[in-house]
Order: sequence, then C-alpha cells, then structure tokens
Amino acid sequence: MLIRTEETLPLLRSPRDALSRPLRDLRLSVLDRCNFRCSYCMPEESLNGQLSFLPRKSLLSDDELLRLVVVFTRLGVSKVRLTGGEPLLRPGFCGLVQRIASLPSVEDLSMTTNGVLLPKLAQKLADAGLDRITISLDSLDEAIFAQMSGNRGSPAQVLEGIAAAEVAGFSALKINCVVQRGINDRTVMDLVEHFRGSGHILRLIEFLDVGGSNDWHKDQVVSGQEWLSRINRRWPLQALERTQPGETAQRFAYQDGQGEIGLINSITQPFCGNCSRARVTAEGMMYTCLFSSKGAALKPLLREPYDPQTLEQFIRRTWSGRDDRYSEIRDLQSPAGKRPEMYRMGG
Repeated sequence: MLIRTEETLPLLRSPRDALSRPLRDLRLSVLDRCNFRCSYCMPEESLNGQLSFLPRKSLLSDDELLRLVVVFTRLGVSKVRLTGGEPLLRPGFCGLVQRIASLPSVEDLSMTTNGVLLPKLAQKLADAGLDRITISLDSLDEAIFAQMSGNRGSPAQVLEGIAAAEVAGFSALKINCVVQRGINDRTVMDLVEHFRGSGHILRLIEFLDVGGSNDWHKDQVVSGQEWLSRINRRWPLQALERTQPGETAQRFAYQDGQGEIGLINSITQPFCGNCSRARVTAEGMMYTCLFSSKGAALKPLLREPYDPQTLEQFIRRTWSGRDDRYSEIRDLQSPAGKRPEMYRMGG
C-alpha cells in the first residue's frame, strides 16, 4: 500500500517557464501499446524491426503514476489526461483511474482512447470517477478508416464505444479527427454532419509532424481555416470564447443551436504561447513539448527510497528551464535530435 505522505504537504507555487508559462496540465501515458496502427501515430511499418514496445517491467507502476500525479498537482496542475498508446489496454486501468480520481487536487480527469474497448469498460470508468473521454475517429468510411487504422477496428466499433460511453453517463464527448489531405479529407463533412446535434464535439486536427515514422509532409495538412470556411457555408457558425488560456481548440457554435465544433490548428495557427502542458511517457520520461527530442528521467526519483520533495524540485527545475515553441518556429529550423513517436508521447 502506498503511503502518500506528500498529500499532507502544502500546495506549492506553480513554476513558470522561461516564457512565463505556468504548469497547469499533465498528459500522462500509461503504456505505449495499442490495438490500432494509425498511419499518423503508429504505422505498422515503423514496428517492423525499427521500433518496439517497452517491456512491461519498464512501465511505471500504479503507485509510481499516482506519486507523479500528487507531486504535479502540488505544483499547480489541476487537469490530468491519461493517454497511451491505448490506455484501456493497461491491466487494472480502472483501478488506477479510481485512485487518481480520489485525489481532491485533481479537478478534471480525462482520457483519450480509440473507443473499441468502451463497451466493456465505459461503466467501470464512470464508476471509478473519470470525468471526460476523448475518442479518436478519423472517418465513417470503412475503407478509409481501415487505411488509416492499419486495418484494425472499424467505424461501427468506435460508434458502439461512443454509445456505451453515453449509456454510462459521459456527455459532451470530444471526437478527434486527424485530417490528411488526399486520405480522409473528402469524408470529413460526413463526420461533421453525423456529430452535429449529437451533443458531442467533433474536433478537426491538422496533421502533425510528431516523431519520424508518419511520413509527414506539409502539403498533406488541411488548414483549420479551410474547414471553417467550408462548414460555415453549409451551417453558419459563430466563434466561442476559450474556456481557459491553455485550451488547444478554437471553438465554434452552430448558429441554429446544434452544438459546437473545434479546430486544432497547431501547424497553421500555433498556440505555443499559451501552452501549459507537461507530458510524461509510460516509462517516466518528462517532456515539456510534444516535439521535444530530449526528456527528463523521472523514474529514478519515483523508486525507493522515495522523497516527494526531491521529485518536486526536479520537476520545478525542468519546467522553469523550458523555452519550447517548436510550432511557432517550425518553418525556421528543424528540431535537433530524434523525437519520440506520438504513441510514446501520448499526444
């Protein structure tokens, strides 16, 4: 049993990085494995003798993950998102969710999933205290979905997962669609129409140059502005205010009251200036930017003899030295070093 003596310590002042950005959000990967092979994240060919999954013994334990969350919340984090890989593949995941949700300092606990395991687990996740779910769905067209997912799963399975989440009480799900020109862009309006009026929020994401295996080319990026124009011509939109400074999506409401849609435009309209997110991989490497090539190893500080104050000081120093703004300078320079793949970083 973990003795969380650090929870009795006072909250600390949130550190500011070199550009005066606070630490507010934690994206925590719980494993790097996935049951899909999405072309923009974990293409099948990247695993054939080039990349491999972490051995189970290398993953942080539930106790270590909880220790991390406790220290991050003492430093000002209030929002925690659990990611992967596919987080629902982690044994005992619902128990981990329950332990994190029980922390009073965690105000918002969410997860990102491909949705196919939700029919079995959605109610358990709701009972465990998970607040929100984001589900990836790149097309309703079966052939295009198969092309993008590496022939794993189907749109019907994802929709079944969405339905299960609804039954379990999760409302206003976020549905993420990564758009690639020439691949799934012609089916995006079908997704827009499907989720318009559903109570869920479709978010269109510009194709990102994360890692080195997704064969990213800028000409495959469809700008959010292009989607805004196309959607607005068919269903008039009005801009909504961001709910908080670090929010990634530009939000728009349908003028006829049929919900809202989000655009995440990190290629054409970078939002580095308001980024308050730290990322920790499943083996305990902390990254201060999705595009970082260098991480800080937290695992040694999580193992016995464990001192929460030493871990806190290390995270504070790491964040205080942060000056990342890759999306703003993408066209000016290339990042140094090899960057981790999306499924290691957790998105």
